[in-house]
Amino acid sequence: MFKKLLEAVTGDDNVTIEPAYLWPAAAFAVGLGLEIYSVITGKPFDMQAYGIGAGALLTGLGMSAKFGK
Repeated sequence: MFKKLLEAVTGDDNVTIEPAYLWPAAAFAVGLGLEIYSVITGKPFDMQAYGIGAGALLTGLGMSAKFGK
């Protein structure tokens, strides 16, 4: 199972970690963790707002990497 997860965040050689795949996976895991935490504690959490913000941040990172070269 770990091998399949590693394949999801690595490049074509399945060894080098690809930031373009790693950061969205990390953002998804954090969002899921925050949603679980909010359910357990009974505190409100807006997953849609989090997703929009995380998506905008990841888009900005991708654009800066593309135009920064």
